[in-house]
Amino acid sequence: MTTETLYEGGTILDGAGASLENHGVMVRDGRIVEVAPRDRFQGFTGFRVDFTGGTLLPGLVDCHVHLCMGGEGNPASVQAMMTPGQITMAAYKHAQTSLMGGITALRDCGGKDYLELAVRDACNSGAQIGPSILCSGKIICMTGGHGNRNGRIADGVDEVVKAVREQIYAGSDLIKLMATGGVMTPGVSPEDAHFTAEEMAAGVAEGKRFHKRAASHAQGGLGILNAVRAGVASIEHGIFMDDQCLKEMLEAGTYLVPTLAAVKNIVSNKDNGVPLQAVEKAIRVEERHIQSIKMFYDAGGKIAMGTDAGTPFNKHGKNALELRYMVDIGIAPMDAIIFSTSNGIDLMGLEERGTVAEGNHADLLIVDGDPLADIDRVADRANHRMVVKNGVPARIRTDDAEHETRSPADNVLRFASAANAAF
Repeated sequence: MTTETLYEGGTILDGAGASLENHGVMVRDGRIVEVAPRDRFQGFTGFRVDFTGGTLLPGLVDCHVHLCMGGEGNPASVQAMMTPGQITMAAYKHAQTSLMGGITALRDCGGKDYLELAVRDACNSGAQIGPSILCSGKIICMTGGHGNRNGRIADGVDEVVKAVREQIYAGSDLIKLMATGGVMTPGVSPEDAHFTAEEMAAGVAEGKRFHKRAASHAQGGLGILNAVRAGVASIEHGIFMDDQCLKEMLEAGTYLVPTLAAVKNIVSNKDNGVPLQAVEKAIRVEERHIQSIKMFYDAGGKIAMGTDAGTPFNKHGKNALELRYMVDIGIAPMDAIIFSTSNGIDLMGLEERGTVAEGNHADLLIVDGDPLADIDRVADRANHRMVVKNGVPARIRTDDAEHETRSPADNVLRFASAANAAF
């Protein structure tokens, strides 16, 4: 049975920089089939969603999350007390919660024993409703390196290549390599390069042989350079970027995934159970991190939104707050939206998503008001009217209640009754 829904009445931000007034978006069987002036749809008699006074934009994309962690003050200690089944169910809850917060696609950049791959498969197949998910499997790090608790430890070129092959064999979508130390791991410094240039190059090349992109946790300058020269698709965090890093990232077209929320939430909750060593490092790097992101943005570098959700007090479902944090440091609201929609899809390598365009999957977010005037219209989920995934309403806010989909068909009757009402 063909299902059609017309979205009309407010402003459309297409995710690629255009703002459309007096247009409608026709969705048929989960796809956007037409974006045109409203007059074009005068004779339409099917479901209509009137979002007058609001804005329709693509669903948001978070390019850096950890579904197996829950954002507790010390996520590692909590995870250590959980069974594999409990971790898997928590990861699925985190994926669904992210979708309800407007995130229609995400990249898991380091899980736990491949448990998150089952969540990915359930969501991507449509067996369960959730965002589109890509997973890196186990992060690959050196002995004693950042993330070694859950990571695949590898030393030397041959071992790094073997580790990459293991991730591919397990079914991972991308490769995550740890180029430097980090904030959360005890005994390591964010400034220090970990993998050598040769190890990084071997790992990235092996992934490319099997059509897998690489993301690199890279905070110190030398580690960033090692990762960029190896050919990674994205630098995660980029805290101590310098002029040489900037130059080479621009020349290579390397994405930066800033994850402002990660450091910000640790510093803001320093007295709430976050390990002291992580607090001390977060306070030390906070301002430098912001300077690096602003430098990269001002130079016209490619940015994709990422949050590091799952790290301390960095909650799944609140991912959209990253747009507020970007705007707070000087990123224009339209750019923040592009970084969080079409750029994220481009980095992930997904097709036919990320923009409100004919032929694309209908991953949509409808919000109150004008996010170009007030980014919190997107950043704060309280202002979200509707989240749509593949044409199915995942979350609907009405005047008297809020409804969330927990199975693919759960909201169909609610949608049928609500679709013709003004939100």
